[in-house]
Amino acid sequence: MAIWQWALLGLGFVWAIQALGVWRQMQHYTDVFKGITHQFNDGFVGAGHARGRFRKGAIAMVVIGPDLLVKRLLTMTGRSVFAKFQRNQHFEGMTLEALKHAQAKGNQSCVDAAIALAIAQAEAVREREIDRGAQTA
Repeated sequence: MAIWQWALLGLGFVWAIQALGVWRQMQHYTDVFKGITHQFNDGFVGAGHARGRFRKGAIAMVVIGPDLLVKRLLTMTGRSVFAKFQRNQHFEGMTLEALKHAQAKGNQSCVDAAIALAIAQAEAVREREIDRGAQTA
C-alpha cells in the first residue's frame, strides 16, 4: 500500500477511537443526569456548559430544592473524554441567592459561566412548574 493509504487508514482509526470516546462521555453525562433527577425528584435540575477556546471547557449541573436551597452541584472540566463530574460540597446547603452572589464574585472562569447557565435553567424549570401549577388550580 502507498503511504497515503496508510495515512488515510490511520486517520480513520483515530476518528473511530475519538467517536467511541465521545459516545462514552455522553453515556456518562446521561447516567449522571438520570441519577440526580431520580435522587432529587422534588427539586429542579439545571445544566449549563461553557466552552473555552484555548482553555478547558466546563459543564455544570445544579439541583435546587423547592425551598430554594442548593441540594447538589456537580462540575466537569477538561478537554478529554476521560473527564468526570466532581461534587462541590461547599456549595450544597446554600440558598440560591447566596450561590448567585458567590458566582458573581468569582473570577468568571468557564466553571462560573457554566454554573450561571445551570442556575438560569433551573430557575426557568421552576418558573414553568409554578406556571403549570397556577394554570391547573
